[in-house]
Amino acid sequence: MSTRSTYGCYEHAKLPQEVVVAVQRILELNPENQNDPLDVLSNEFNPLDMLNQLFPDEASLTQLETVQARLSQHERDLQGEIDSLKEELRYDQNPNRMQMIQEMISDLLGQMSRIREKATESEAVVRDITKDIQALDMAKKNLILSMTTLKRLQMLVNALTQLEDQAKEKRYGDVSQTLAVVKQISTFFKPYTSVHRINQVWRRAQQIQGEIRTQLEAEFDTFYIQDPAKPSKPAQIIDACAVADVLGHDVRTHLIDRYVTLELKEYRRIFRATDEAGHLDNISRRYAWFRRVLGTHELELGRAFPSEWKVGWALFTKFVVITRDDLVALLSKAGSSLTIQALLEALRQTIEFESSMAKKWLTPLNDILEASSPLSSPTVQLMSSAFEPHLGVFVDAQDKALADMLATHRASSSKAKPRASLDANPRDSISTDVDTATPQTSLEQCAKLSTGQTLFDLCMVHKKWLRRYAEDVLAPRSKRPTVQTRRSLDSRFDVADLQQATLLINTADYCQTTALELEQNIKEKIQDDFKDKVTLQAERDLFIIAISVSITTLLRELEAACESAFTTMSRMSWEKLNQVTGQSSYVDDLTRAVESFCDIVKPLIEQKKYLRNFFDKACSLVLTKFTNAAVKSRPLGEIGGEQLLIDLGVIKSYLMQLPGEALVTQGYTRSLTRSTTRLEALLKVIVTPVDPPEGFILNYTLLIGDASFSNFQKILDLKGTPKTEQNSLLDSFLTITSTKTDLDSTSFLSALDMDPPLTLSSPGSSRVTLPLSTTPIAGSDSIFASLGSPPLSGPPTGSSTDGSTSRGLEPGQKREVFDIRRFVTFGLRRSETLPAS
Repeated sequence: MSTRSTYGCYEHAKLPQEVVVAVQRILELNPENQNDPLDVLSNEFNPLDMLNQLFPDEASLTQLETVQARLSQHERDLQGEIDSLKEELRYDQNPNRMQMIQEMISDLLGQMSRIREKATESEAVVRDITKDIQALDMAKKNLILSMTTLKRLQMLVNALTQLEDQAKEKRYGDVSQTLAVVKQISTFFKPYTSVHRINQVWRRAQQIQGEIRTQLEAEFDTFYIQDPAKPSKPAQIIDACAVADVLGHDVRTHLIDRYVTLELKEYRRIFRATDEAGHLDNISRRYAWFRRVLGTHELELGRAFPSEWKVGWALFTKFVVITRDDLVALLSKAGSSLTIQALLEALRQTIEFESSMAKKWLTPLNDILEASSPLSSPTVQLMSSAFEPHLGVFVDAQDKALADMLATHRASSSKAKPRASLDANPRDSISTDVDTATPQTSLEQCAKLSTGQTLFDLCMVHKKWLRRYAEDVLAPRSKRPTVQTRRSLDSRFDVADLQQATLLINTADYCQTTALELEQNIKEKIQDDFKDKVTLQAERDLFIIAISVSITTLLRELEAACESAFTTMSRMSWEKLNQVTGQSSYVDDLTRAVESFCDIVKPLIEQKKYLRNFFDKACSLVLTKFTNAAVKSRPLGEIGGEQLLIDLGVIKSYLMQLPGEALVTQGYTRSLTRSTTRLEALLKVIVTPVDPPEGFILNYTLLIGDASFSNFQKILDLKGTPKTEQNSLLDSFLTITSTKTDLDSTSFLSALDMDPPLTLSSPGSSRVTLPLSTTPIAGSDSIFASLGSPPLSGPPTGSSTDGSTSRGLEPGQKREVFDIRRFVTFGLRRSETLPAS
């Protein structure tokens, strides 16, 4: 049989996996560690691989006899191992041997049973031997316990006899010690009260303690109500206090309550709600009376009480309970007739009294009241908390004061008319005289009165009037009049409008900064339950919007100032220029207009961050107007393009220096450079000759960087290329750009409007001009939509560039802000310092 046919026979002889595993377990074979393929029991065994391993080449066939001999020897070894395993298995499965093993197991179990029986017998013998010893030990233990009990019973009887004698002689110093011993020994006998004799002694001990308590109460009553004929000895009362401590906490509490009731009995009689002394306007007399009583207590009777009794605290706590109930009744009875002056005066005196008591004992009042309140009742509340439900009168008064303060100002703002200068500006802001016409109340006062619901309600009042001030006062002033009057053609902007816009910026900035500080101060003082509800972010956003609108107004005025120069530029015939000269005449007009405009605006805006924001947007405005004027003045021609490049360089140099060294930022420089670089790329393509066409198109792809057919058409229109030449150039453009796969499909030219509006601020303008800002805004109706929406640059809101929170404050110094009147008066005060137009 050939090798292939032999392999075919082995291929179908597959052993089940269970058999393979069983054989491996019996033969102790590990398939993972077998080096000999013949030892591996697997269905994947391949004889051909084994033969190829034994005879790798033809030369190895000469070793056939050696290999055959080795295999024969291996076969004999395997057969011997199989025979030994069979013999061992035959021995293990011998029935006689299995029966012998079972008999051995039975003998072993029998031995264990006999050992257990002998152990039980030994335990019984030992128990019988030690029975008498255990009985003697139990008798000894009971005898010792009986002797100890009898000795303690004798000690208890003797102590009770001594206690009776000492109580009769009022030797309270000895009574306290003996009573402590009696109570300690009595605790030992409590489980034995079922014994008649012990029960008699136990009842006698309880009876003596009751008699001592009654005697102490009478002793303290005599001490509380001093009889000049029979004065009590303070030393005896001090010892009696020690006895009360031994009797228990309830005895001490009863004695203190009795003393406090007697001390405040006169207070209840004098300050009845029906008498004049009990009225709300006489509340100071209540506190003066208590101070006198407390002083007398500390100088006379209070010295007899131990300091740990805190009798002064208990006296104050009871006074608080009585007075608070009276205040609740008086305030409820007053109702609508309660005046804000009477309410605040009574509350102020109450808070001052409570503060003086806390300062006297160097302990918070809440801790004093909690320590002195009964365990079974809730903690006593402060007297000032009785005013909390009635402080709505205070909040309403603040609301009315602010309403009156802004009424005239809001009315005049709604009737404001266009004006040519500040001279015609009516003084319709609330003047500083209002401070003397309204109650001197503030958030600081309210925080002293209440840090709960009342302070939160007052915060909501300020929140309401901040919004009203932003919507009814600042917002109408920030709207540009529909009819504008210009004094001359040389001055295309109104100085009064500039001053008004900058005044609104400064005022709105002051308001939003102060609103932030106001919110922070309220959160510091208000209770934790209300902190998450306190926010003035929406009102601050209104002031930020007013600032943005005012900056937009300035940009409108700047556009009007530059309109003459850009009109001249758009009317020039650039394609008719024969040679390039210096900068054009309109550039001088433009720089003069921008410089005169910025010279007026720059000193009027206080915060540098708003100046930076204005200059960023002014730069974008000028470059956008320059682009639109260039587009309107097409065709430009090659010479005209070179002239515009020179003009653009002059304008760029001027704009780079426009803000000044203190206001120039990296963002401003980067935005200006990016915008002018795009314009320069556009003009350089226009300057490039169209002959040869390949060079012109290659220059376009290098400078513009796109393969847009429409953008290339825009270049040809701006350049003024004749229509007859454009078709061949467009065909060449398509042919060349089709091979340049690295070109983009769009570029900055895609947003270039070939029919720009007359003015950037014209309503209804929907075309997007050449994007010049670093963050273009999609869907803008005009340049002012994109100029007004980015966040204001500079430090965070409420901060100046030097790190202080406002002008005139040192770093780290915090301005106190608690009065909304300063919001309103700030704007007009600033107008008094404005430079004359």
